[in-house]
Amino acid sequence: MSQFRDNTDDRRFEWEEDGIVSFCDYSVAHDGTRALRHVETPVAARGRGAAGRLMDAIIAHARSENFKLTPLCSYAVAHLQRRREARDVVA
Repeated sequence: MSQFRDNTDDRRFEWEEDGIVSFCDYSVAHDGTRALRHVETPVAARGRGAAGRLMDAIIAHARSENFKLTPLCSYAVAHLQRRREARDVVA
C-alpha cells in the first residue's frame, strides 16, 4: 500500500511504498509557498518511480491545500517542468 503524508514536524513530504519512505524536504515562506529543497528515494527503491509518485502527490496536495511550490532541488525542477499540467501550483 502507498501512502502520502505531510510530516509538518520535520518539514518534509513523505511517500511510503512497500515499507520504504521517499521524501522531499521543504521550507515554508511567509506566504505559505513550499520551497522544495531536496528529494530523495532510498537506494532500495530507486528506479521504480517512487520519487515521481511522491512529486505527483505533492502537486495534488498543493492544489487541495491551496499553496504554491518553488522547486529548488534539481529533481523537483525537472519533474515540474515535465508536468505542464502542474503550472498552476508553481510559484
